[in-house]
This record gives sequence, structure tokens and C-alpha cells, in this order.
Amino acid sequence: MVGSVIVYNDQIIGEGWHQKAGCPHAEVHAIQSVKDKSLLSKATIYVSLEPCSHFGKTPPCSDLIIANKIPNVIIGTVDPFAKVAGNGIKKLIEAGANVTVGILEDECYELNKRFFTFHNKNRPYIILKWAESNDGYIAPNTRLTQEPVWITNEVSRQLVHKWRSEEQAILVGTNTVLEDNPTLTTRNWAGNNPIRIVLDQNNKISKESHIFDNQAKTILISKNEIPFDENLASNIASFLFEQDIQSLLIEGGTKTLQTFIDSNLWDEARVFKGAISFNKGIKAPEYNFASSNKTQLTEDELVTFRNHDHNHHF
Repeated sequence: MVGSVIVYNDQIIGEGWHQKAGCPHAEVHAIQSVKDKSLLSKATIYVSLEPCSHFGKTPPCSDLIIANKIPNVIIGTVDPFAKVAGNGIKKLIEAGANVTVGILEDECYELNKRFFTFHNKNRPYIILKWAESNDGYIAPNTRLTQEPVWITNEVSRQLVHKWRSEEQAILVGTNTVLEDNPTLTTRNWAGNNPIRIVLDQNNKISKESHIFDNQAKTILISKNEIPFDENLASNIASFLFEQDIQSLLIEGGTKTLQTFIDSNLWDEARVFKGAISFNKGIKAPEYNFASSNKTQLTEDELVTFRNHDHNHHF
């Protein structure tokens, strides 16, 4: 996600953003939007991510900036992608441009945290999510039907569907599918369904399950794909990196979530605390996360955490 603004005499004369992969980059849209192109040779271009220097799906933006003789280039953050990483900046400097890097760097990093994590750590950006009862359970022991037991209210559940639309993939373990038969789609929000990733070590999941309903792409991971050993979390992360998956929402259950928590392999955790009590049941994951934000959603409380071990970029 990249934005660009062109300024002349403290006035914005052009702006653009990268709309989707394969489409022109932000700088192209920004330059095209400038009515009087003669101003470009006296202007400053701001761009949140380093202009590319290679021919990918689109031609290099650094060449375009040079061709238009834009003298000043302000860049939010360096691009970690190996084909760019510093080369766009180098090209601009060699062409005589006045380049400044690292303006609002944290904000620019936050905007593309998924992309940066994917390229810097060779794994998807990982978000853990679960809901637990007032007394710390993720589910009751017994249930009458094969469907989820709701801990949270409809506001919280709609928010989860919004989150699903924001990530490339969603992951659950075998037991969640066997017990809840979830659909894992964004039914309550306008947006894309994520790719469903399902752990099924010994192929126990019935082909009648909702996850095979063709509403979204589903990838089943069994022991044929990866070893289900003490490195399970990193095995999953590496497998998904090979599948080009840049972000992952892990929705449970306790065993799957605990695997990622114990391996310290997560970037954000979003935990709902509902108003109901179960008194007994399946315990929620155990964690010892520091510093959090709390939000009240009517009777539910949402607690969010960031993993500071993975916090900063370069």
C-alpha cells in the first residue's frame, strides 16, 4: 500500500496511490495527475515506500522520477524487497536528486507491516485471535450441536468478519473444524474471503465440512506437507511463505493458538473477553503478553497486544 504526493511552492499539485498489484504504482498516478508538467522540475515528490528500480509488472518508478527531472524526493521507508532494497534510492542519488529517507518511518512501516514481515522474516504476518469467557474458557466441555458456541456479541462477531477481509489467509486446527464446523468466511462484512488454511495431520476432517464448500480457497495441511513436530509453528509459517501468503489470522482453537504462543511466533494478538461464564470447559490459551490496549464493545472487552520481540524493522 503506497501513496504519493507532489508539492510545488507548498501546494499539492499531484497525488496518487497504488491500487493493486500489477497496476501502475503510486508515483505514476501522482505524476500523471499533475496538470502543468513543467512544474515537475521544481517540485518535491513524497512517497511512502522507496520507488522501485526494477522491471516487474510495471516499469521502474525511479526512472520515471528521473525522466521527469523531479529534483527532491522524500521517502518514508526503504523497500525490503530484494530487487529494490536501496537500489531505487541509489539510482535517484546518482541522477542528482536530493533524496531524504525515513520521514514518518514508523507510520509507513505500520501501513505495510504484512509486506515487510513477509520479506524480512520469510513468513506471513501472524495475528492470533480468540474469544474467552469471563472465567477463562474458550469453549464449554459439551455441546449439543456441531456449531460454535458464541461467547461474544454481534458487534464483536462482525468486527472479526471485517478482520478476515483484511488478511490473506485464516488458519484453524483440526478440532475447531470437527467441533464447530465453521465457514471461516466474511459473511457479515463486505470484503474478500481469506484463503482457509486447515491443519489436519491425519486426514480426519470430513469432506462434507463447510470448509470444502468452494466459497473460498482452502489449503489442507497434513503430515504429507509438513512435520507435525516441536517446530510445528515455524513449519506452518515456512510452508505458508512458500505459498506466497503474506498475512495470517489464526482463529484457533486453544491447541493451535498455544503452539504459536509457545514458539513466540506471532505479531499481534486480539483477545475478546465475553460476559458469559462456562464454569468448566476447554481453557483459553495461556499467555504472558505485556502492554495492551483495551476497547469496550458493549458488554465485551477487546484486548490487543503487539509482540515487541518482532517490533521493529531493519
